[in-house]
Amino acid sequence: MKAEHAAGGGRAGPAIMELTSVPGFVVFDLPGAEVSAGGTRLAPDVTVTEVALLARAMTYKFAALHDRVGGAKAGVAADPVDRAARADVMARYCAEIRPLTDAGSFITGPDMGTSEQDFAPLRERRGVPSALRAVVGGMPFEDLLTGYGVAVAAQTALRSGWGGGWEGRRAAIQGFGKVGGGLAREIVNRGGRVVAVATIAGCLTDPAGIDVERLLALRGAHADRCVEHYGAPVGPPGQVFAADADVIVPGARPGTIDGPAAGSLADAVKVVAPAANVPYTRQGADILRQRGIMALPDFVCNAGAVIGYRSARDAAPEQVLADTENRIAAMISEALAHEAGPLVAACQQAAAFLRGWWGEPPPPPFAGS
Repeated sequence: MKAEHAAGGGRAGPAIMELTSVPGFVVFDLPGAEVSAGGTRLAPDVTVTEVALLARAMTYKFAALHDRVGGAKAGVAADPVDRAARADVMARYCAEIRPLTDAGSFITGPDMGTSEQDFAPLRERRGVPSALRAVVGGMPFEDLLTGYGVAVAAQTALRSGWGGGWEGRRAAIQGFGKVGGGLAREIVNRGGRVVAVATIAGCLTDPAGIDVERLLALRGAHADRCVEHYGAPVGPPGQVFAADADVIVPGARPGTIDGPAAGSLADAVKVVAPAANVPYTRQGADILRQRGIMALPDFVCNAGAVIGYRSARDAAPEQVLADTENRIAAMISEALAHEAGPLVAACQQAAAFLRGWWGEPPPPPFAGS
Protein backbone atom coordinates (compact mmCIF):
# COMPACT_ATOMS: atom_id res chain seq x y z
CA MET A 1 0.00 0.00 0.00
CA LYS A 2 1.35 3.40 -0.94
CA ALA A 3 1.03 6.32 1.43
CA GLU A 4 -2.29 8.08 1.54
CA HIS A 5 -2.54 11.55 0.11
CA ALA A 6 -5.30 14.09 0.23
CA ALA A 7 -7.38 14.59 -2.88
CA GLY A 8 -8.63 17.92 -1.60
CA GLY A 9 -7.69 20.52 0.93
CA GLY A 10 -9.11 20.80 4.42
CA ARG A 11 -10.43 18.30 6.85
CA ALA A 12 -13.23 17.19 4.51
CA GLY A 13 -10.90 16.37 1.61
CA PRO A 14 -10.84 12.66 0.75
CA ALA A 15 -7.63 10.62 0.87
CA ILE A 16 -6.56 8.05 -1.70
CA MET A 17 -4.57 4.97 -0.80
CA GLU A 18 -3.06 3.41 -3.89
CA LEU A 19 -2.80 -0.37 -3.84
CA THR A 20 0.47 -2.08 -4.76
CA SER A 21 -0.56 -5.73 -5.05
CA VAL A 22 -3.32 -5.09 -7.58
CA PRO A 23 -4.30 -2.18 -9.85
CA GLY A 24 -6.62 -0.16 -7.66
CA PHE A 25 -7.11 2.19 -4.74
CA VAL A 26 -9.12 2.86 -1.61
CA VAL A 27 -10.72 6.27 -1.07
CA PHE A 28 -11.38 7.49 2.48
CA ASP A 29 -13.92 10.31 2.42
CA LEU A 30 -13.26 11.47 6.01
CA PRO A 31 -9.52 10.95 6.61
CA GLY A 32 -8.87 10.57 10.30
CA ALA A 33 -12.20 8.92 11.11
CA GLU A 34 -11.68 6.08 13.57
CA VAL A 35 -13.70 3.72 11.35
CA SER A 36 -14.33 3.99 7.61
CA ALA A 37 -16.46 1.56 5.63
CA GLY A 38 -17.75 0.85 2.16
CA GLY A 39 -17.76 -1.81 -0.53
CA THR A 40 -15.11 -2.93 -2.98
CA ARG A 41 -15.99 -2.40 -6.64
CA LEU A 42 -14.32 -4.53 -9.29
CA ALA A 43 -14.48 -3.39 -12.92
CA PRO A 44 -11.92 -3.01 -15.70
CA ASP A 45 -12.62 0.71 -16.07
CA VAL A 46 -13.13 1.77 -12.44
CA THR A 47 -11.80 5.28 -11.73
CA VAL A 48 -10.78 7.34 -8.72
CA THR A 49 -13.45 9.91 -9.56
CA GLU A 50 -16.19 7.28 -9.50
CA VAL A 51 -14.93 5.67 -6.30
CA ALA A 52 -14.59 9.03 -4.55
CA LEU A 53 -18.22 9.82 -5.35
CA LEU A 54 -19.27 6.45 -3.97
CA ALA A 55 -17.22 7.01 -0.81
CA ARG A 56 -19.03 10.33 -0.32
CA ALA A 57 -22.36 8.55 -0.69
CA MET A 58 -21.26 6.14 2.03
CA THR A 59 -20.48 9.06 4.35
CA TYR A 60 -24.02 10.35 3.86
CA LYS A 61 -25.46 6.85 4.20
CA PHE A 62 -23.83 6.29 7.58
CA ALA A 63 -24.85 9.78 8.68
CA ALA A 64 -28.47 9.10 7.68
CA LEU A 65 -28.29 6.00 9.89
CA HIS A 66 -26.70 8.07 12.71
CA ASP A 67 -23.52 5.99 12.64
CA ARG A 68 -20.21 7.69 13.38
CA VAL A 69 -18.46 6.04 10.45
CA GLY A 70 -16.66 7.68 7.56
CA GLY A 71 -17.47 6.67 4.03
CA ALA A 72 -14.91 4.70 2.05
CA LYS A 73 -14.84 2.72 -1.15
CA ALA A 74 -12.29 0.58 -2.94
CA GLY A 75 -11.83 0.18 -6.65
CA VAL A 76 -10.00 -2.77 -8.21
CA ALA A 77 -9.35 -2.66 -11.95
CA ALA A 78 -10.01 -6.19 -13.17
CA ASP A 79 -12.46 -8.18 -15.27
CA PRO A 80 -15.15 -9.78 -13.06
CA VAL A 81 -16.05 -12.29 -15.79
CA ASP A 82 -12.66 -14.06 -15.77
CA ARG A 83 -13.21 -16.13 -12.63
CA ALA A 84 -9.69 -17.47 -12.24
CA ALA A 85 -8.08 -14.05 -12.66
CA ARG A 86 -10.67 -12.46 -10.40
CA ALA A 87 -10.03 -14.99 -7.63
CA ASP A 88 -6.30 -14.28 -7.78
CA VAL A 89 -6.81 -10.51 -7.79
CA MET A 90 -9.21 -10.59 -4.86
CA ALA A 91 -6.92 -12.86 -2.83
CA ARG A 92 -4.03 -10.41 -3.30
CA TYR A 93 -6.29 -7.44 -2.56
CA CYS A 94 -7.59 -9.00 0.66
CA ALA A 95 -4.05 -9.79 1.79
CA GLU A 96 -2.98 -6.18 1.23
CA ILE A 97 -5.85 -4.52 3.08
CA ARG A 98 -6.06 -7.10 5.87
CA PRO A 99 -4.01 -5.03 8.36
CA LEU A 100 -6.62 -2.28 8.04
CA THR A 101 -9.60 -4.61 8.32
CA ASP A 102 -8.08 -6.51 11.27
CA ALA A 103 -7.56 -3.18 13.04
CA GLY A 104 -11.15 -2.19 12.29
CA SER A 105 -10.16 1.05 10.58
CA PHE A 106 -11.51 -0.06 7.18
CA ILE A 107 -14.52 -2.34 6.83
CA THR A 108 -15.42 -3.55 3.37
CA GLY A 109 -17.63 -6.02 1.57
CA PRO A 110 -19.35 -6.67 -1.76
CA ASP A 111 -20.13 -4.05 -4.37
CA MET A 112 -20.43 -4.20 -8.14
CA GLY A 113 -18.36 -7.09 -9.46
CA THR A 114 -17.71 -8.70 -6.07
CA SER A 115 -19.57 -11.02 -3.71
CA GLU A 116 -19.35 -11.94 -0.03
CA GLN A 117 -17.30 -15.06 -0.81
CA ASP A 118 -14.53 -12.86 -2.25
CA PHE A 119 -13.89 -11.53 1.27
CA ALA A 120 -13.54 -14.88 3.06
CA PRO A 121 -9.88 -14.19 3.99
CA LEU A 122 -10.98 -11.07 5.86
CA ARG A 123 -13.75 -12.78 7.83
CA GLU A 124 -11.46 -15.04 9.84
CA ARG A 125 -10.97 -12.33 12.44
CA ARG A 126 -13.92 -10.03 11.77
CA GLY A 127 -16.95 -12.11 10.83
CA VAL A 128 -20.26 -10.92 9.42
CA PRO A 129 -23.79 -11.57 10.73
CA SER A 130 -24.87 -15.12 10.01
CA ALA A 131 -27.88 -13.87 8.04
CA LEU A 132 -25.55 -12.51 5.37
CA ARG A 133 -24.40 -16.05 4.62
CA ALA A 134 -27.96 -17.42 4.35
CA VAL A 135 -29.89 -18.37 1.22
CA VAL A 136 -33.50 -17.15 1.08
CA GLY A 137 -35.82 -18.34 -1.68
CA GLY A 138 -32.89 -19.76 -3.60
CA MET A 139 -31.10 -16.40 -3.56
CA PRO A 140 -28.11 -15.37 -1.42
CA PHE A 141 -29.41 -13.10 1.33
CA GLU A 142 -26.86 -10.41 0.53
CA ASP A 143 -28.29 -10.30 -3.03
CA LEU A 144 -31.79 -9.78 -1.66
CA LEU A 145 -31.16 -7.20 1.03
CA THR A 146 -30.36 -4.03 -0.91
CA GLY A 147 -33.20 -4.56 -3.39
CA TYR A 148 -35.57 -5.24 -0.51
CA GLY A 149 -34.77 -1.83 0.95
CA VAL A 150 -35.32 -0.11 -2.40
CA ALA A 151 -38.74 -1.77 -2.71
CA VAL A 152 -39.63 -0.54 0.79
CA ALA A 153 -38.51 3.01 0.01
CA ALA A 154 -40.57 3.16 -3.19
CA GLN A 155 -43.61 1.67 -1.44
CA THR A 156 -43.37 4.30 1.30
CA ALA A 157 -43.31 7.07 -1.31
CA LEU A 158 -46.22 5.58 -3.28
CA ARG A 159 -48.32 5.34 -0.14
CA SER A 160 -47.51 8.91 0.83
CA GLY A 161 -48.23 10.50 -2.52
CA TRP A 162 -50.82 8.30 -4.15
CA GLY A 163 -52.22 5.90 -1.55
CA GLY A 164 -51.65 2.18 -1.57
CA GLY A 165 -48.31 0.53 -2.13
CA TRP A 166 -46.94 -1.62 -4.94
CA GLU A 167 -50.27 -3.26 -5.73
CA GLY A 168 -50.94 -2.67 -9.44
CA ARG A 169 -47.88 -0.41 -9.85
CA ARG A 170 -45.27 -0.78 -12.59
CA ALA A 171 -41.50 -0.61 -12.26
CA ALA A 172 -38.63 -0.20 -14.73
CA ILE A 173 -35.26 -1.40 -13.44
CA GLN A 174 -31.86 -0.45 -14.79
CA GLY A 175 -29.55 -3.36 -14.06
CA PHE A 176 -30.39 -6.99 -13.37
CA GLY A 177 -27.46 -8.12 -11.28
CA LYS A 178 -27.71 -9.24 -7.69
CA VAL A 179 -29.53 -6.08 -6.53
CA GLY A 180 -31.83 -5.76 -9.54
CA GLY A 181 -32.83 -9.42 -9.37
CA GLY A 182 -33.66 -9.28 -5.68
CA LEU A 183 -35.57 -6.03 -6.16
CA ALA A 184 -37.61 -7.39 -9.07
CA ARG A 185 -38.64 -10.41 -7.03
CA GLU A 186 -39.65 -8.22 -4.06
CA ILE A 187 -41.74 -5.90 -6.27
CA VAL A 188 -43.68 -8.89 -7.55
CA ASN A 189 -44.05 -10.24 -4.00
CA ARG A 190 -45.64 -6.90 -3.04
CA GLY A 191 -48.17 -6.95 -5.88
CA GLY A 192 -46.36 -4.86 -8.47
CA ARG A 193 -45.10 -5.80 -11.89
CA VAL A 194 -41.81 -5.19 -13.62
CA VAL A 195 -42.44 -3.81 -17.09
CA ALA A 196 -38.87 -3.09 -18.19
CA VAL A 197 -35.41 -4.42 -17.33
CA ALA A 198 -32.17 -3.10 -18.81
CA THR A 199 -28.70 -4.62 -18.77
CA ILE A 200 -25.64 -3.63 -20.79
CA ALA A 201 -26.98 -6.00 -23.49
CA GLY A 202 -30.25 -4.11 -23.96
CA CYS A 203 -33.67 -3.30 -22.56
CA LEU A 204 -36.46 -5.87 -22.33
CA THR A 205 -39.97 -4.40 -22.13
CA ASP A 206 -43.33 -6.06 -21.48
CA PRO A 207 -46.25 -3.83 -20.39
CA ALA A 208 -48.09 -6.91 -19.09
CA GLY A 209 -45.22 -7.69 -16.75
CA ILE A 210 -41.95 -9.59 -17.18
CA ASP A 211 -41.81 -13.09 -15.75
CA VAL A 212 -39.15 -12.31 -13.13
CA GLU A 213 -38.48 -15.91 -12.12
CA ARG A 214 -37.93 -16.89 -15.73
CA LEU A 215 -35.58 -13.97 -16.27
CA LEU A 216 -33.67 -14.89 -13.10
CA ALA A 217 -33.22 -18.42 -14.45
CA LEU A 218 -31.98 -17.01 -17.75
CA ARG A 219 -29.58 -14.73 -15.87
CA GLY A 220 -28.01 -17.80 -14.29
CA ALA A 221 -27.24 -19.17 -17.75
CA HIS A 222 -26.56 -16.01 -19.76
CA ALA A 223 -25.66 -13.23 -17.28
CA ASP A 224 -26.42 -9.77 -18.73
CA ARG A 225 -27.48 -11.33 -22.04
CA CYS A 226 -30.49 -12.87 -20.30
CA VAL A 227 -32.68 -10.18 -21.84
CA GLU A 228 -31.77 -11.44 -25.32
CA HIS A 229 -32.95 -14.97 -24.48
CA TYR A 230 -36.35 -14.06 -23.05
CA GLY A 231 -38.08 -14.24 -26.43
CA ALA A 232 -39.22 -10.62 -26.77
CA PRO A 233 -37.79 -7.66 -28.69
CA VAL A 234 -34.81 -5.97 -27.02
CA GLY A 235 -34.10 -2.27 -27.40
CA PRO A 236 -31.09 -0.17 -26.42
CA PRO A 237 -30.27 -0.06 -22.68
CA GLY A 238 -31.32 3.59 -22.33
CA GLN A 239 -34.85 2.67 -23.36
CA VAL A 240 -35.55 1.76 -19.73
CA PHE A 241 -35.93 5.47 -18.94
CA ALA A 242 -38.70 5.78 -21.53
CA ALA A 243 -40.76 2.98 -19.95
CA ASP A 244 -44.39 3.71 -19.06
CA ALA A 245 -43.85 2.95 -15.37
CA ASP A 246 -44.78 4.38 -11.98
CA VAL A 247 -41.32 3.80 -10.51
CA ILE A 248 -37.93 4.10 -12.18
CA VAL A 249 -34.97 2.38 -10.52
CA PRO A 250 -31.52 3.63 -11.57
CA GLY A 251 -29.17 0.74 -10.91
CA ALA A 252 -26.02 1.42 -12.89
CA ARG A 253 -23.06 3.69 -12.34
CA PRO A 254 -23.07 7.34 -11.19
CA GLY A 255 -24.82 10.10 -13.09
CA THR A 256 -27.46 8.14 -15.02
CA ILE A 257 -30.21 10.59 -14.03
CA ASP A 258 -28.78 13.71 -15.64
CA GLY A 259 -30.80 16.55 -17.13
CA PRO A 260 -31.72 14.84 -20.42
CA ALA A 261 -32.65 11.57 -18.68
CA ALA A 262 -34.79 13.37 -16.10
CA GLY A 263 -36.54 15.33 -18.81
CA SER A 264 -37.23 12.24 -20.93
CA LEU A 265 -38.97 10.13 -18.25
CA ALA A 266 -42.54 9.20 -19.15
CA ASP A 267 -45.35 11.33 -17.71
CA ALA A 268 -46.54 8.28 -15.78
CA VAL A 269 -43.40 8.22 -13.60
CA LYS A 270 -44.12 9.16 -10.00
CA VAL A 271 -41.03 8.02 -8.12
CA VAL A 272 -37.33 7.54 -8.78
CA ALA A 273 -35.99 5.01 -6.26
CA PRO A 274 -32.28 4.40 -6.82
CA ALA A 275 -30.64 1.04 -6.27
CA ALA A 276 -27.24 2.50 -7.23
CA ASN A 277 -25.34 5.24 -5.44
CA VAL A 278 -24.99 8.78 -6.84
CA PRO A 279 -27.45 8.42 -9.73
CA TYR A 280 -28.36 12.12 -9.85
CA THR A 281 -26.62 15.13 -11.26
CA ARG A 282 -27.81 18.41 -9.72
CA GLN A 283 -29.53 19.31 -12.97
CA GLY A 284 -31.26 15.96 -13.10
CA ALA A 285 -32.52 16.31 -9.53
CA ASP A 286 -33.76 19.85 -10.25
CA ILE A 287 -35.70 18.73 -13.32
CA LEU A 288 -37.33 15.87 -11.42
CA ARG A 289 -38.50 18.31 -8.77
CA GLN A 290 -39.85 20.70 -11.40
CA ARG A 291 -41.79 17.83 -12.95
CA GLY A 292 -43.26 16.75 -9.61
CA ILE A 293 -41.44 13.40 -9.63
CA MET A 294 -40.29 12.22 -6.20
CA ALA A 295 -36.51 11.83 -6.29
CA LEU A 296 -35.74 9.55 -3.36
CA PRO A 297 -32.31 9.74 -1.72
CA ASP A 298 -30.10 6.97 -3.03
CA PHE A 299 -28.11 6.67 0.20
CA VAL A 300 -31.32 5.88 2.09
CA CYS A 301 -33.03 3.67 -0.52
CA ASN A 302 -30.06 1.34 -0.81
CA ALA A 303 -29.03 1.29 2.86
CA GLY A 304 -30.29 -2.27 3.35
CA ALA A 305 -26.88 -3.90 3.05
CA VAL A 306 -25.32 -1.52 5.59
CA ILE A 307 -28.16 -2.23 8.00
CA GLY A 308 -27.66 -5.95 7.44
CA TYR A 309 -23.89 -5.92 7.90
CA ARG A 310 -24.28 -3.93 11.13
CA SER A 311 -26.94 -6.27 12.53
CA ALA A 312 -26.42 -8.55 15.53
CA ARG A 313 -24.21 -11.51 14.65
CA ASP A 314 -26.98 -14.02 15.42
CA ALA A 315 -29.88 -12.08 13.87
CA ALA A 316 -32.12 -14.24 11.68
CA PRO A 317 -32.78 -13.11 8.08
CA GLU A 318 -36.38 -12.30 9.02
CA GLN A 319 -35.17 -9.99 11.79
CA VAL A 320 -32.75 -8.22 9.46
CA LEU A 321 -35.48 -7.70 6.85
CA ALA A 322 -37.90 -6.35 9.46
CA ASP A 323 -35.27 -3.94 10.78
CA THR A 324 -34.41 -2.85 7.24
CA GLU A 325 -38.06 -2.21 6.44
CA ASN A 326 -38.72 -0.27 9.63
CA ARG A 327 -35.63 1.93 9.38
CA ILE A 328 -35.82 2.73 5.68
CA ALA A 329 -39.57 3.39 5.81
CA ALA A 330 -39.07 5.74 8.77
CA MET A 331 -36.24 7.67 7.09
CA ILE A 332 -38.12 8.02 3.80
CA SER A 333 -41.31 9.10 5.60
CA GLU A 334 -39.40 11.81 7.45
CA ALA A 335 -37.75 13.03 4.24
CA LEU A 336 -41.07 13.10 2.35
CA ALA A 337 -42.47 15.59 4.87
CA HIS A 338 -39.90 18.23 3.91
CA GLU A 339 -41.15 21.02 1.65
CA ALA A 340 -37.99 20.92 -0.47
CA GLY A 341 -38.49 17.26 -1.32
CA PRO A 342 -37.03 14.00 -0.01
CA LEU A 343 -33.59 14.22 -1.65
CA VAL A 344 -32.83 17.68 -0.27
CA ALA A 345 -34.30 16.71 3.09
CA ALA A 346 -32.16 13.59 3.46
CA CYS A 347 -29.01 15.49 2.47
CA GLN A 348 -29.75 18.17 5.07
CA GLN A 349 -30.50 15.61 7.78
CA ALA A 350 -27.29 13.70 7.10
CA ALA A 351 -25.28 16.93 7.04
CA ALA A 352 -26.75 17.96 10.40
CA PHE A 353 -25.61 14.68 11.95
CA LEU A 354 -22.13 15.14 10.51
CA ARG A 355 -21.88 18.64 11.99
CA GLY A 356 -22.68 17.24 15.40
CA TRP A 357 -20.00 14.55 15.10
CA TRP A 358 -17.38 15.35 12.50
CA GLY A 359 -17.55 19.07 11.87
CA GLU A 360 -18.42 20.91 8.69
CA PRO A 361 -19.63 18.17 6.33
CA PRO A 362 -18.39 17.63 2.81
CA PRO A 363 -20.90 18.51 0.07
CA PRO A 364 -23.65 15.97 -0.66
CA PRO A 365 -23.02 13.33 -3.33
CA PHE A 366 -24.05 14.44 -6.81
CA ALA A 367 -22.48 13.18 -10.02
CA GLY A 368 -20.51 15.76 -11.94
CA SER A 369 -19.93 17.92 -8.85
